[in-house]
Amino acid sequence: MSNIPFQTIDWDSIEKTEHIGTTGIAHWQTKQLDGLRIRKVTYSKGYVADHWCQKGHIVHCLEGDFISELESGEKVLLSKGMTYIVSDNESSHRSIAANGVELLIIDGDFLK
Repeated sequence: MSNIPFQTIDWDSIEKTEHIGTTGIAHWQTKQLDGLRIRKVTYSKGYVADHWCQKGHIVHCLEGDFISELESGEKVLLSKGMTYIVSDNESSHRSIAANGVELLIIDGDFLK
C-alpha cells in the first residue's frame, strides 16, 4: 500500500451498489484506495451470502447483529460493537443476517 494522506469519507455521497444474496440483498458503499478497500455494507433482513468467501477482512458491526458462518460449520454471532479479523485464505466464511445489519468492512493487500 502507498501512503494515504488525511481524508474523510462522507458515506452519504458514496453511491450504493446492490448485491443479491441467496436470500436478501446487500448494499455496498465502497471507497477504493491503492491496495485498500473500505466498505459500509448493509445486509437486509433475511440475508444469506451466495458464496463462501476466502478473502481476508476486518469486519466491524455498526448496527444490529449477524452470524459469520465458517465452512467448518462453526457459527459466530457478532453484534453491535464487535469485530472479526481474518486473513486471505485462512477460512471460508459467509454472512447471515436474520434481522439485517450494518457493517464497516476493510480489506486489502495487508491481509494476504
